[in-house]
Amino acid sequence: MTSTPSLTPPSNPCEPPLKRGPLGRLRATFACYLGDIDAVFKHDPAARSRLEVIFSYPGLHALACHRFAHFLWHHRFYFLARFLSHLNRFFTGIEIHPGATIGRGVFIDHGMGVVIGETAIVGDECILYKGVVLGGTHTEPTIRHPQLGKRVVVGSNACVLGAITIGDDARIGSGSVVIRPVPAGATVVGVPGRIVPAKGDKASRFESTLDHASLPDPVAEMVRALRDENDQLRKRIENVENAVQISPPPEEDSPHLIDGDLATTDLPPKVKT
Repeated sequence: MTSTPSLTPPSNPCEPPLKRGPLGRLRATFACYLGDIDAVFKHDPAARSRLEVIFSYPGLHALACHRFAHFLWHHRFYFLARFLSHLNRFFTGIEIHPGATIGRGVFIDHGMGVVIGETAIVGDECILYKGVVLGGTHTEPTIRHPQLGKRVVVGSNACVLGAITIGDDARIGSGSVVIRPVPAGATVVGVPGRIVPAKGDKASRFESTLDHASLPDPVAEMVRALRDENDQLRKRIENVENAVQISPPPEEDSPHLIDGDLATTDLPPKVKT
């Protein structure tokens, strides 16, 4: 995770050019907000009507307020932008710095505790769950927050820290802490975040982006590999003892380090060879 992956920059965040005129700009802005509403229906099966989404989804409210605050920030009305961002956090529980760039079709689910820093970029069609932090790691007035590509999924309470790049279609598991760049299409879990090795069979990948909790555990995979290797070594030693006719010492413990009846249920099953 040391190289800098490429990402697709977000679309213009609901700021049509001045040459389109007042009416054209109003239509373009309205179309952008409709795109945010459509993103809710696309990613949340609990959404039943546009009226319900417009009045009861704080993530949508936070995005609408941020887009106006970002417009003010871009035109150097810094105090008004920051004050509007403060009100946005007070009413929605979502803190988005007005300097942050957020693309189209972004979905913030529930959203309480979400923090997005000043120089952060969130690409089009990203999904952020509650408690996500896109934070900085230094105080220099440069890019110091994460840069997310398109269709990135960040699970609940995950922290992405520093001026790192998260490639398109990457997935970050719930509770993970990511401090290094993530290539496109990768899945990251753990503290600190580790990339889960990709499988060759595309059908084995996760089919639903909403299932951000059912992610592989690289530590458990390592334990499974060590367990299988230990079993193979035991069998080889047993074969050698039988070949030279050496009686093995009496065993008092179980053949495995962990009793099968007491083993944790989330340990991956032993691979049959």
